[in-house]
Amino acid sequence: MGWLAALGALFAPASAWAQDGMRVWLPQAVTTTAPVIDRLFYVVLAITGAVFIGVQLTLVYFLIRYRRRPGVRAGYTHGNNLVEVVWTAIPAIILVWLSLRSQQVWSQVRGTPPPPDLEVAITAQQFAWNIHYPGADRRFGRTDASLIDEASNPIGLDRTDPTAQDDLVSVNQLHLPLNQTVLIHLKAKDVIHSFFVPQFRLKQDAVPGITSRMWVQPTTAGNFDIACAELCGLGHYRMRGFLTIESPEEFQNWLTQSLAEQAL
Repeated sequence: MGWLAALGALFAPASAWAQDGMRVWLPQAVTTTAPVIDRLFYVVLAITGAVFIGVQLTLVYFLIRYRRRPGVRAGYTHGNNLVEVVWTAIPAIILVWLSLRSQQVWSQVRGTPPPPDLEVAITAQQFAWNIHYPGADRRFGRTDASLIDEASNPIGLDRTDPTAQDDLVSVNQLHLPLNQTVLIHLKAKDVIHSFFVPQFRLKQDAVPGITSRMWVQPTTAGNFDIACAELCGLGHYRMRGFLTIESPEEFQNWLTQSLAEQAL
């Protein structure tokens, strides 16, 4: 039954695309880099699936062709040097090509980001995502661990710092403008967390004491979930954030309104 499962895996993408309005395969891709990752995934799936099916069919053929029967001995061979060279060389060439292609994709997705239109700092903690937006000056205000108050100031933003006066801090609410490059600074307050948006095809650990960086350029408006992909404690299951991708005008309106509400 293994080869049937492999056939199902190979034809699943086509089946998913045939479902009008239904996604039974990969989640929707909503960034400029997500389709590149998907294409590499499909290439690897096609190669490994074809090899798996080929091996299983060959095994079945040999079991039948060289089986032991009354009056006939089971087949025996010393092998074929040419066949051995071929089945060693072809996988080696495929693996080298996949390695080079993977490095290209990695450089495109996780290499030097393009100049950002917006920078956002995300601080993970048990069990929430704290989102920090710089103001019109595009500079993050100073933070100090001694100023942390879980109810009113979860990241310890120093409001006496002039650059912090127009900063916005939200909890579990991440808004991003459509078709703009966003540079995300990812940190953690307590234990290791993992920022994961399936539609981004990106997953990045948030490690205490380290600031990791990742960038995205959203291409599709909508509402999506932010998950923590690292077991981070008893409340891990409820560490859920909400991502809204909207037009630059809608994003600016939300930012202005949120700043006004924060000042109250």
